[in-house]
Amino acid sequence: MAGKIKDEDIALVRERTAIADVISEHVTLKSAGGGNLKGLCPFHDEKTASFNVSPARNVYFCHGCGAGGDAIKFLMDHDHLSFVEAVERLAGRAGLQLRYVEAGAAPIRQTGQKQRLIAAHTEAARFYAEQLGTPGARAAREFLAARGFSREAAERYGCGFAPEGWDPLTKHLRQKGYTAAELTSAGLSREARSGSLIDRFRRRLLWPIKDISGEVIGFGARKLFDDDDGPKYLNTPETPLYKKSHVLYGIDHAKREIAKQSRVVIVEGYTDVMACHLAGVPVAVATCGTAFGADHISVLRRLLLDADGYGGEIIFTFDGDAAGQKAALRAFEDDQRFVAQTFIAVGPDNMDPCELRLAKGDTAVRDLVADRQPLLDFALRSVIQRFDLDLAEGRVGALKATAPLVAKIKDRTLRPEYARKLAGDLGMELETVQRAVSSAAKGVVDVVPPQRRILAPDSAEALVEREALKLALQQPVLAGPMFDAVGAETYAHPAYQSLRAAIAEAGGASSASGGGVVWIEQVREACVDLAASALVTELAVEPLRLDGEPDPRYVEATIIRLQLPALNRTIAELKSKLQRINPVSNAEEHLRLFSELVSLEQHARALRDRGASRW
Repeated sequence: MAGKIKDEDIALVRERTAIADVISEHVTLKSAGGGNLKGLCPFHDEKTASFNVSPARNVYFCHGCGAGGDAIKFLMDHDHLSFVEAVERLAGRAGLQLRYVEAGAAPIRQTGQKQRLIAAHTEAARFYAEQLGTPGARAAREFLAARGFSREAAERYGCGFAPEGWDPLTKHLRQKGYTAAELTSAGLSREARSGSLIDRFRRRLLWPIKDISGEVIGFGARKLFDDDDGPKYLNTPETPLYKKSHVLYGIDHAKREIAKQSRVVIVEGYTDVMACHLAGVPVAVATCGTAFGADHISVLRRLLLDADGYGGEIIFTFDGDAAGQKAALRAFEDDQRFVAQTFIAVGPDNMDPCELRLAKGDTAVRDLVADRQPLLDFALRSVIQRFDLDLAEGRVGALKATAPLVAKIKDRTLRPEYARKLAGDLGMELETVQRAVSSAAKGVVDVVPPQRRILAPDSAEALVEREALKLALQQPVLAGPMFDAVGAETYAHPAYQSLRAAIAEAGGASSASGGGVVWIEQVREACVDLAASALVTELAVEPLRLDGEPDPRYVEATIIRLQLPALNRTIAELKSKLQRINPVSNAEEHLRLFSELVSLEQHARALRDRGASRW
């Protein structure tokens, strides 16, 4: 058995290692003055950078959690390596040959288990890449070519092919000196029912999955043949190297650009990463067979230097379909862990980046990212569209579902703006939405169902409604057609609305030959409730709100003032409905509603102009 590494070799590794180079592969470092660097600590969750690196002394220290040491200690803690494994990795970086102190005559270089598994994966990736050029891999090459990837692109991303046969890779690696236990531990091989060792992947296109430092730690395998009864994608299982909740495919290619641009694009598949990178979006990464989660966030926050005073952008490219909307809502929940702004980019016809590049070229992929929209906007629309906003129950349900989303916005200064936007989208009163958001922030959602507004008796709108009814009762001949043209639905006060309906039931103001007691009695008999009946006598004798006798101009001005509030509410509701309709996918309905809106706004403008000349 080999012994420990010679002390002088360990000292030489420390001397030849630049700690900033090692740590910057995992953490974005910025100048902290005095020759020192700082970044977000990789060993605990923080928003303010407290992780400091001193290149001059070759050490690091976190003022937040107390972690510190040299490059060897950093790799031990960050990559969960033993002391020997950490020294061996740094020696490999520096091109140093290590010597070991042992009892035997011939020194044998000892490597730790993790380094052995990484070496086995590296050799497996080389083996698979060579197989991609063989006749049996024709289907794999055609798959890549059909998606717009050249031979050079396949080589750049290490694409490979797992050949026909039960154990070609296993035999190859056994010949290289790897044990059966190492191959099964690495997830490269598995035991067959017979007890023999066979390859995990067969007849599939493969992508090597690398960690942030560029070491191969697993594979993603895509089904190519119809007689393959396995899943469409098959990934390496959980191993000492491969933890799917931590892995982001393409991070090794993208990490430097992510740090440089302070931006990352989250896509769904291996081909999407390749398409984005080749199209000029080099910050794309993908999860590997699992949802984007907290561990992925931890990796990205350090690259983005997502801390107070910094930030950046997280851009998701989920589909616009139901599954994509669900994923976006999950992402919004995670969004609150970022200081960076989060966005979503949805391609035309829900095409993913690979499909978009193939159909419309590299520029379309770059435009997809450039046309991103705030994730919260997309999340709110995804929720709202599940409800029928033409119904009061639908608006209440939508508010109950969306108020908690607005309440969770980490930037409190944005909440009022989104509350106003939500009120417009739902066609509800701002106060109702604000109350629901405020309640949701406290853990409950207090939503008062939208009812017809009850006006205070002394409000300007209620006084106008009262005046119009007095004109109909006291001066029916004068009020006549102008009054009758405005139906009961225009009135907001319940009692006034009921009385207006009674006037219509009595034949309308135009039917009263001369007014007086006969007309008043006809209206009273038409009333269906006591409140409206009591109002008849009251309003029949109450003075009008003007000096002198009323004339047609006064009646017209009163009716205009009566119509405008209801007309403005209808316009607001129509605008809200227009906002909810996609002008591309539902162009005909959008055009119809837009034409209706233009007509109503012209009508409202004409009423205001006429009213201004009368008042």
